[in-house]
Amino acid sequence: MSATATRLDPALHQQLLARVDACFAQAEARLGRTFPRPQVHCNMRGRAAGSARLQTWELRFNPALCQANQQAFLAEVVPHEVAHLLVYALWGEHSGEGRGRSRVLPHGRQWQSVMREVFGLEPRTTHSFDLAVLAQRTVPYRCLCQQHQLSVRRHNKVVRGEARYHCRRCKQPLERERPEPEQ
Repeated sequence: MSATATRLDPALHQQLLARVDACFAQAEARLGRTFPRPQVHCNMRGRAAGSARLQTWELRFNPALCQANQQAFLAEVVPHEVAHLLVYALWGEHSGEGRGRSRVLPHGRQWQSVMREVFGLEPRTTHSFDLAVLAQRTVPYRCLCQQHQLSVRRHNKVVRGEARYHCRRCKQPLERERPEPEQ
């Protein structure tokens, strides 16, 4: 199991990797077969806690949400994402032949079954973590009618000349608001 560089505390990063391995070991014991270990990346941004990339056999986790919700993250999010890989290995793309094969839904009955029978967890499709830890820094901009707060990502696009934003109300282009010079 390899992992990319992360913004997680190194001790928590090791716990995360150990939890992924423990989930696979638990599945192997319950299902009586082995599974390759995935690559693990802690580079997700946004509101999602994690994701499974099935074809490339990778797990991605959100380091900010992991850091802020360590116990629940390790107990719920890691098995949730591992379950997606297990379902793909058991019922996914290469497991059946012909037209009679039914499509496997991301949070369908197979995934729910793995969550309940392998991990002993209630299958929840979304987390309920406080998203305040994800609050982005903003940069003030102004139009003719009001002030706007652009995310750092949008501000950087403006600076690089890749984007120009307009007010939805007055339709005027947004200009960076400069602080008043002190006298």
